[in-house]
Amino acid sequence: MLTKSTKVRMGLMGFAAAVALAGCFGADKVASPGEGGFIGGGGSSSGSSGSSDSSGAAADCPTGLSNVGVIAGLRNCQLPNQINGNLVLKKLPGVIYSLSGRVSVGVDMGPNPDSVLPGGSKAILTVEPGVKIFGSSGSDFMIVQRGSQIFAEGTATDPIIFTSKQSVERTTNVDSIGQWGGLVLAGRAPTNVCPAGVTPPNVACSEGQVEGANAVYGGNTPTDNSGILKYVRVQHSGFEVQPDKELNGITFAGVGTGTVAEYIQVHNSSDDGIEMFGGTVNLKYIVLTGNDDDSFDTDNGWGGYGAGDEGGYVQFMILRQRENGGDRMFEMSSAGNKSLLSHPKIANATLISRSTKSNEGLELNSDTKLGLFNSVIVVQNPSAAACIRVVGAGTAPTFNGVHLSCGTKPFSTSSSGIGATGIQALFDAGTNNTAAGTSTLSGFTNGSNENGVTPVTLSGTFFQNVGYIGAVKDGNDNWWKGWTCDLDGTVC
Repeated sequence: MLTKSTKVRMGLMGFAAAVALAGCFGADKVASPGEGGFIGGGGSSSGSSGSSDSSGAAADCPTGLSNVGVIAGLRNCQLPNQINGNLVLKKLPGVIYSLSGRVSVGVDMGPNPDSVLPGGSKAILTVEPGVKIFGSSGSDFMIVQRGSQIFAEGTATDPIIFTSKQSVERTTNVDSIGQWGGLVLAGRAPTNVCPAGVTPPNVACSEGQVEGANAVYGGNTPTDNSGILKYVRVQHSGFEVQPDKELNGITFAGVGTGTVAEYIQVHNSSDDGIEMFGGTVNLKYIVLTGNDDDSFDTDNGWGGYGAGDEGGYVQFMILRQRENGGDRMFEMSSAGNKSLLSHPKIANATLISRSTKSNEGLELNSDTKLGLFNSVIVVQNPSAAACIRVVGAGTAPTFNGVHLSCGTKPFSTSSSGIGATGIQALFDAGTNNTAAGTSTLSGFTNGSNENGVTPVTLSGTFFQNVGYIGAVKDGNDNWWKGWTCDLDGTVC
C-alpha cells in the first residue's frame, strides 16, 4: 500500500498544472477568497497616502506592498507573489502583512551554487521581530527557493507569527486547523533519492519536488544556508491542495546545516507540523502542538548517510497533541535509496500523545536509523496501539535514556512491523531505558520518575549535556515561555 507521503508526491504534477494555469492570468491576478474586501479596502499598490482609519490602522503600506484594506483594525499590506532582491518587513504601527496565493522568495537557482540555472535569481526576505503575516486560504503559502534566504529573527517577547485570517480576527479555537497554506524552505543539501551505485552528496540524486508547493529542492551542499528562523510561530496552517495532498506547517526540503532553526513552534497544522525531505538542517528548542497528522515527519534521508556528524540533529523538543486530533507524534522514513540510511539524532524530547486515535506514538520505517536519547514518551490513550512501532528489518533505532509511559503496552505487536519482541530487543540493547514507566509529568515538566532516570552522555558538537532527560527539567526551566502559545493556556 502506498504511504501518505508517496501518494502526496504522485499528485504534485496535478497541483503544478493548477499553479501554471493560474500563472497564465498573471501573478497579481491570483488572490485568496476575501482578499481586498476588508473594511476601508482598496486594491491599489502603496505609494499614495490617505487619512488614517479611526480603527488606528496605518494610512498606507510600505513601498512595494499592496494596500488591500483593513483587517482587525490593522492596515493589510499584501506581499507580492514574486519577491526579488531584498525585502524587509518592518514592524510598523497599525500594519499587518498578508499572503495571497503562492509567494516565492527568489527564483530557483538550481542545485549547484557554482552553476546557476538560467533565469534563477536570489532574493533575501528579512522579517523584523513582532511582525505578523497571515493567509486567508489554502492557496496562500510562502516558498523560499534554492539559493535564496529568509532572515526571520524574533525575540522571546516579540516573536514572528505566521497565521490565518481567522486567527487575526480572533475567531479560532483549540481545534482550528488548515486555514492557510504554510511555510516552505527549499535548499541545496543532499537527499538519498539516488540511482543504484550513487552515494550522496551527488547531484545525480539530489533533486525532488516539494510536497504541495510546485518547487524543486536538493543539491550537493550539506552546509547550504537558507537563512534563519528564530522565535517564529506558524499556526493554523496545512491545507489540502488535493485529496491526501497537503502543505505542512513548515517544510524543510533539502535544507542544510548552515541554516539556523531555533525556538520554533508549529501549532494546529492540518497536516504535519514539521516535515523533513532530505537535507541536513539541525533544530533546537522546538514546540509542536495540536497538529492533526504527524507532528514530526521525516523522509528522503534527512540526517545524513553514515554515523558521522552530517546534521539531522534535534535537541529540546516539546511535542503535545491535542485531544481531538493527531496521528503519530513521529513518522520517520528513509524513502528513497534504502541502502543510504537516514541517521537523525534527537535528544531531550518530551513527547505527549493526548489524541483519542489508536495509532502508535512513534512509527519508524523504511530503514530509518534514529538515535533517541534522554527523552520522555507518554501515550495517554489507554486504547492506543503502543508507544513505538518499527517496520522493516533494516530499521534499527537506538534508544538511550528513554522513559516510556504507554496507555496499554510499550511496543507494537503489528504483524507488519518487527513485533514487540523485536522492538524490546532494540530497547533493551540501550542504556538507562524504562519501558514500563509511569508518567509523573506536570504538564510537560519532569516529575520524580523522569528525573530519576540517569541521562546518557551526548557526543558531538551540537548537543549540550544538561544532566536530565526530557525537554523541560523543572519549573525554573523556561526556554519555552513568552514566545509560544497553547502550552500555558494562551489561545493561539
